[in-house]
Amino acid sequence: MSTPILTPGKAAPARRDEPREAGPVPAGGAFAKSLRRNLTAHGFLIGAVLCFAVFSWYPMVREFLLAFQKTEGGRTTWVGLDNLVTVVNDPAFWQAWRNTLLFTVLALLLGFVVPFVVAIVINEFHHGQGYLRLLVYLPVMLPPVASVLLFQYLYDPGYGLLNELMRLLRLPEQQWLQDPDLAMFSIVVASTWMNMGGATLIYLAALQGIPGELYEAAELDGAGLFRKIWHVTVPQTRLILSLMLLMQIIATMQVFVEPFLLTGGAGPEGSTTTVVYLIYQYAFNFNDYGAAAALGLLLLVLLAGFSAAYARLSRAEDA
Repeated sequence: MSTPILTPGKAAPARRDEPREAGPVPAGGAFAKSLRRNLTAHGFLIGAVLCFAVFSWYPMVREFLLAFQKTEGGRTTWVGLDNLVTVVNDPAFWQAWRNTLLFTVLALLLGFVVPFVVAIVINEFHHGQGYLRLLVYLPVMLPPVASVLLFQYLYDPGYGLLNELMRLLRLPEQQWLQDPDLAMFSIVVASTWMNMGGATLIYLAALQGIPGELYEAAELDGAGLFRKIWHVTVPQTRLILSLMLLMQIIATMQVFVEPFLLTGGAGPEGSTTTVVYLIYQYAFNFNDYGAAAALGLLLLVLLAGFSAAYARLSRAEDA
């Protein structure tokens, strides 16, 4: 019996599997699958949220409550604005604000301009930039106490290096940390050296993102060094400059470590008493946590208002 031969025209059609209808997705199945897939990421996220909640958000809420409370003999009572009135009537209140504003202005003149200039200089080097970045950032990696001990040696009125240099140049010696007129400026110099590394690296990263064609076009137009910086560098880094300006104002208004370690906080005739140091005094020297919280809340409101006004002006310029 012979096997029938099928011609191409009469070939049997290929069998195709019919698509199966997907069953209903169990409730929460997609979420559970996504959760299992991103379990590690969710774990890190939960850890970060817990850290912020315990060490940042809870202290802020607690400070807000303490600003309107007073604790005496283990008994806490609501006192309204009495803590704020106590702080404002303190003679050291206005002096602390004047010193803080003076520090902020001096820090902006040095700590904002110097890192930008240093970044421009480093950016001009085509070799050894890695070593220069390390050299600039090294003071940031040092413990603040070590840096303060270094500047205490430099500022010492007897054997300090600065006064040795003044004697070598036959100039009058100075009481750098003991003179009320020089103490704040000396602290600003130390603070600038200790903290300029991070800002310098941020500026350097922004400078390296500027297209070289812009500088070539400026050179063809006959622009010199300062004109290239003003017409090319500054406009191209305006966003970073404005952001760093805001961050530096917020940081300098909260200065505490440098005055506390270099001059003991208050300084000669109270010339280095800052707002944050006054908060420290209320809390740990006077045991008046309500007044400390009220002053901290006042500083928070001031900085938040400044940040909001700055953000609004920035949006208006971009519009």
